[in-house]
Amino acid sequence: MDNFSQLLLYIPGIIIFLVGSGQTRTWLRSLGPGGAMQGTVLKTEHVVKKDAKGRETFDYYNTTVEYRDQKGHMNRNMLKSPVEYAVGQRLIVTKGPDGNLAFAEAGGENLFHPLVMMIGGALLIILALEENRGHEVPAMACLAAVLAGAGVSLVWKWLDYKKRRLQELPAVITGLHSRQISKESKIVKAARFTYYPVVRYTLDGKENVRRCNVNSEREKSFKVGDTITLYYDPETGEVLEKNARLWMLIAGILLAGAGILAGISILSVL
Repeated sequence: MDNFSQLLLYIPGIIIFLVGSGQTRTWLRSLGPGGAMQGTVLKTEHVVKKDAKGRETFDYYNTTVEYRDQKGHMNRNMLKSPVEYAVGQRLIVTKGPDGNLAFAEAGGENLFHPLVMMIGGALLIILALEENRGHEVPAMACLAAVLAGAGVSLVWKWLDYKKRRLQELPAVITGLHSRQISKESKIVKAARFTYYPVVRYTLDGKENVRRCNVNSEREKSFKVGDTITLYYDPETGEVLEKNARLWMLIAGILLAGAGILAGISILSVL
């Protein structure tokens, strides 16, 4: 195996570790004194200011966010953001030690806990290291741990969804929110966009707007007027985009089984 191929083995682990570590930081902040509060974008306003010579001096978005604090009170705040958020988009609102608010885009309902992602990425990096050194047994042990951990996490997530007894909540697509992910260049013939459906649904007699996390690079994937299903948790009041799926249970069992078999095969050669 040449040096370039050896380096490629590290890429999946590094990517997963970085994603997991970012999610872990957000999760740890949510456990702090300020906590993390779920917010919803109510309004965005693009502000561009120029100097006397017509040069841009400010370019930001006034973003009005509604959120529920730890005491259960609803609050509204307007913050300046360098990026545009869609009306109805879910955000994570945090309060710093100085009392100032900050918010970040809320991810979808992750199948894997942030710590599981970070540890899995670290194990894949170690796997690549041991494989490049020619140490087959440690590399196999890392692979067994990754497979078993992923499998157990999927089964655990499936059980969590089932325990919550989520109720189906129909939502109608009212529009699309697009986000540019690449610009046109000599290599890329056309700019690329990601499209998110914006839906409207009724809950407790009140109409709500939500920009979903599900997305596609094909604009035709979501048609205005189509109905998609959200899921309401009556205990917490959360509205989710995912529910327990049979494939999660089957994939979890298969992965956990493969990890256990890999572990047994390691013990047989020791």
